[in-house]
This record gives sequence, C-alpha cells and structure tokens, in this order.
Amino acid sequence: MPVSLVLKACTKSFGLNKDELHDFFSEDLNLRALKNVLMGLAEYNFRKPFVTNFPFMMVWDVTYKCNLSCKHCYSKNSDLKTELSTRDAKKIIEYFAQNGILYISFAGGEPLMRKDIIDIVRRISPYVEEVSMTTNASRLVELACNLKTAGLARVNISLHSLNPKKFMEITGTDLENTVEAGIRDAIKCGLNPVKLNMVVMKDINHDEIDSLIEFSSKTGAVLQLIEFQELENGIEYYEEFHYDLVPVEKKLTKCSKKIIEREMHRRKIYYLESGAQVEVVRPMHNSTFCTNCTRLRVTSDGKLKACLMRDDNLVPLVSLIRKGEPYEALVDAFKKAVSFRKPYWKE
Repeated sequence: MPVSLVLKACTKSFGLNKDELHDFFSEDLNLRALKNVLMGLAEYNFRKPFVTNFPFMMVWDVTYKCNLSCKHCYSKNSDLKTELSTRDAKKIIEYFAQNGILYISFAGGEPLMRKDIIDIVRRISPYVEEVSMTTNASRLVELACNLKTAGLARVNISLHSLNPKKFMEITGTDLENTVEAGIRDAIKCGLNPVKLNMVVMKDINHDEIDSLIEFSSKTGAVLQLIEFQELENGIEYYEEFHYDLVPVEKKLTKCSKKIIEREMHRRKIYYLESGAQVEVVRPMHNSTFCTNCTRLRVTSDGKLKACLMRDDNLVPLVSLIRKGEPYEALVDAFKKAVSFRKPYWKE
C-alpha cells in the first residue's frame, strides 16, 4: 500500500490538511509509529485485533525483586530469580527506540528496587510518547521528583489498606506511613494522574473501601478497586478472599454525578459527588479486553510474554541480543510472540 494513499486517507478521515499532516509526521516519533502501522498491515493485513509490527505498548518487568510480600501478588511464587544487567537494559532501549513502540510501563517485582531505574527511565523517555510505572511507593519519597525529571509521566501505586495492622497483614511490612508519604510526594512532584490500586479482599480490607475513597479524594489521586483474581497465587486463596464488587458498583452509581465506561476494558469510572474518581476493575472473563489486547510484556529475565495469564508463551529476546544476532532475528522473535497472542477469555 503506497504511503501517499495512506496519507490521503488520513486527511479525509481526520479532517486534516496536508500541511498539518506534514508537520505531524515530521516528528520522528510519529513517523516511526506510522511505519509500525504500515508494516503491520503488510505483514498481517486487516484483522481484529489490529496487529502492528511491534506493539505500541510494552510492559517491562525490570526486576523480580520486591521489598513487600503481598499474599495476593501474582509474581510472589515466580521462579524468576534473574534480571537484566544495565547493559542489557540499554540494548533493549535502543531496540525499542527504533521500532515505533510508543508506551513503556515499568513493573516488577518492584521497579524502584533497581539502583539504575532513574537512568533507565531517562534513557527511554526521549524515544516514546509516555513512560509510566506500577510501584508500591515505598521509595517514592526519595525518588519521585528525580523520576519526574528523568521523564516518568505517571504512576500506579499499590495501596490495599490505610490501617497499619492490616497493611502489615497484607504486605508483611510496616511501611504504611512510608507508602502514604510516597503517594503524596508523587502527586507533589507531578506524576499525575496518580492511580491507587486497591485489591479488595473479603474479611481483610473490604471494609476500607470508603476510607480509601475519602483518601483518594483528599489527595487528588484516582482509586482503582480491583476484584481479587483467580490467578497464580490467587487460585489458592480465591474462595477465602474473593469479594464481589457488584454491590459496590451499585452503591457508587447512586452517589455519582457522572459515569463513563472505557470501551475496550469495559470498566466503569465513577465521578462521585464528593469529587473522588473511582474505577472498578473486574478483569475476570473480560473477553472484549482479551480480544483487543495488543500489549507485550518483557519478563525480568528478558523474554517476551504475550499474555499475563499464561506461562507457555515465552519467547527469548535478550539472549538474542547478547549473542549479537542480526536485527531480523529480533523481528522474528516479536513476530513469534505476536503469533502466541490468543484471547485467554473467549465469548
């Protein structure tokens, strides 16, 4: 498909004139994204979900290490005990930068456990549209502003309780005050929107939903109520800890001034009269999300993983880079990972 036809279609579909389109694609990031889309069309044709040659979003588990021991964590029982060196990380960044990947989300383990995390963020941020991170906030007091300066845009923070005793029960640590201070520093340093992830567990923290809503409203954070999942470590505890969020959503509906639904995720976001913003995450059996998912994950030991719910879909990546394999071999690795992407939850 000639590029000129694509550009002509863009001007017609989006109401842009040629000069505006020229200016848009004069930026290297946008041009690489267009190249990614066109290569996806050439390789996979039109299909649903639409597949780009490289994913627009990568979730990168930069470490397996964590300073908390949350009983519900999906990676708690992981066999991964290795992580990429700084040199490996730099090579991955260089590779990502060439191929139209627009969004990087750092995860773990706890990404702030890496001593070089600020350097990694600084190196990747010029090449992508946005860098985000999922963290437990235990080191944000010392790192939040430096991360913002390095190019981190926003954070998702795990916060399952404001009660020190319950926090200790859930995480195995007494860092509740430290985490709360980290949340406030993240907001102060501009890592917005700060989203607070609360995994709701029966007879442990389900009675704290109202207090977390109040806390999020006062701090200016967005609260995400996450239904306990029958996934990895959650399989053992599902019957004991699962708490149905349907009654919670009914209550939220009554006290909301506006409700919107994220189309692909099928998640409702409740804008409460109090000013709080609450999103309910009920990912189980979400076939719409699975069908449209185009993310890939890089594991802490440098493999590509097409689906969080599966462990039979790993494709080596860093080992190819270490061996000095040609660019084409890395492209083939991504193609193989994409070929493993199948909806885990189906209609």
